[in-house]
Amino acid sequence: MMRIRLAPALAAGDYSRLSALLADSVAGGASVGFLAPLPLAEAAAYWAQVDALLGPGLQLWLAEEGEELLGCVQLAPCQRGNGRHRAEVQKLLVHSARRGRGVARQLMAALEDHAHKQGIRLLVLDTEAGSGAEEVYRKLGWRKSGEIPDYAASPDGRLHPTAYYFKQL
Repeated sequence: MMRIRLAPALAAGDYSRLSALLADSVAGGASVGFLAPLPLAEAAAYWAQVDALLGPGLQLWLAEEGEELLGCVQLAPCQRGNGRHRAEVQKLLVHSARRGRGVARQLMAALEDHAHKQGIRLLVLDTEAGSGAEEVYRKLGWRKSGEIPDYAASPDGRLHPTAYYFKQL
């Protein structure tokens, strides 16, 4: 049975599971800030940086089934006085073998519920325009606000447009 949990800190074993998840996502073409092939050491260094930031400025949810990591998502609340009502959703990742089974939906529901309870009323995110992720976000009630051409490189190095989405809670 899948469970979603907020991770206040990462254990050493979480780094390897998260690194494998990130590498799987990048290998599958996800534009999440890394080029392919993603060395596991580079992925682990990224998760060490995330771990150092966990707390009020960054939260991380994990979707797990037993010891298997199915997916994760991050929430970065705005820390400035005029933006404490908003937050950015970052790095929604679902393992390629587990897509289409509601993992993303459950992760986002947990994140949105937590954000709402924390007084956050506006969520924003960006994703590769034309990617399958756009359909996921639309199904979850997110609204597209626009695109920026040639914003980021895909894992294969090609530039692509980025689409911006928002959701009011």
